[in-house]
Amino acid sequence: MSKTANEHKKVASKKLNFAIFICSTSRHRQKKEKIKDISGEYIKRTLMKAGHNVVLKKIIADDETLIINALEEVLNSPDLHVAIFSGGTGINPTDITIETVNPFLEKVLPGFGEIFRQISYKEIGSAALLSRAIAGVVKGKIIYCIPGSPNAARVSVERLILPESAHIVKHLRE
Repeated sequence: MSKTANEHKKVASKKLNFAIFICSTSRHRQKKEKIKDISGEYIKRTLMKAGHNVVLKKIIADDETLIINALEEVLNSPDLHVAIFSGGTGINPTDITIETVNPFLEKVLPGFGEIFRQISYKEIGSAALLSRAIAGVVKGKIIYCIPGSPNAARVSVERLILPESAHIVKHLRE
């Protein structure tokens, strides 16, 4: 890591406020039945273990209006720094998280998706091609859209989101 990046990370906030949205129509339908939300609970537990706050966690359907409402909730909350949308990033006709969130992003962070796919390729091979993970910023907040599998949650949170979110927020506050 460069000397400048290390210096930036030293002065970056150590405690961020996160929102987590699990985009899954099937889980949304089942949420009254106490379903296991493996990816969402992993993300929450990992962020909290790292010292961050999870202010909001919801399961929403793969529905444009619900995703926009979730995004607007984040943008209208002055205390939130980061939102993670997990799921709905595949190529099925119902996977619309990327198409819904992308138009709101002021700046896209293409390296997030590129590095995510590179790590995934090393772990799962050419199926990484199907991942449409993205990240960007809007109104001083970071938005991550990641696949909904437990492995994708692990890779994105441990290898990318935790190491860089505070650094990104530091730059957004300059």
